[in-house]
Amino acid sequence: MNKNKNIWVIIPAAGVGKRMESDMPKQYLTLNGKTIIEHTLDVFDKHDSISDIVVAISKGDEYWSSLNINLSKPLHAANGGKERCDSVLNALTFIENKVSDNDWVLVHDAARPCLRNEDLTLLLDTLKEHEVGGILAIPVRDTMKRSTDENVITGTVERENLWHALTPQMFRFSMIKDALETALNKNEVITDEASAIELAGYQPVLVEGHADNLKITRPEDLALAAFFLRQQKDKK
Repeated sequence: MNKNKNIWVIIPAAGVGKRMESDMPKQYLTLNGKTIIEHTLDVFDKHDSISDIVVAISKGDEYWSSLNINLSKPLHAANGGKERCDSVLNALTFIENKVSDNDWVLVHDAARPCLRNEDLTLLLDTLKEHEVGGILAIPVRDTMKRSTDENVITGTVERENLWHALTPQMFRFSMIKDALETALNKNEVITDEASAIELAGYQPVLVEGHADNLKITRPEDLALAAFFLRQQKDKK
């Protein structure tokens, strides 16, 4: 990567994770001896190209301050927002006096602790000279169905050229900040950073990663993430 530009990581961590059926936000659940968010932070802390990390925390978060996090890179805390896109925009506003317009910003889910170092490197190397940026993703392999609200199948969706969007999602600071602000002002539905970039008229790149970069959403995902982390550790 270009060492002349900072590469910031934003981790929105203000969600409560209702589908986890837990009494605490899912990012603070324990996984192989550490919280999920600590595993996530470690991935970026250990990568040479990353300069700073920003975590967007909800104002009522009682768990973050109790963690004993000791990173080698600067770690900042910004205010979280009502939705993921609000948290990301708050974090971008938090760093706007510390970055240049063309600095890269990576946004990564707090509950994706299994991101491979090799996938992060591939994303950075693939996009380092790109005008727009892009995201990690994996091609859809299963048959895709469309349904009614009552879960009745209405048709089969052609899976060719369909991808599962993952994170990190990597864009220039000014481009992603402007895109999010514009989309939110228009009350557009923003499901991820790439969707805001798309609404702004740009075409992000898909960089193929690995399926073990799962987002912990349901209770059964914990065991799978623990397995993936152990498997990755054994390969080192």
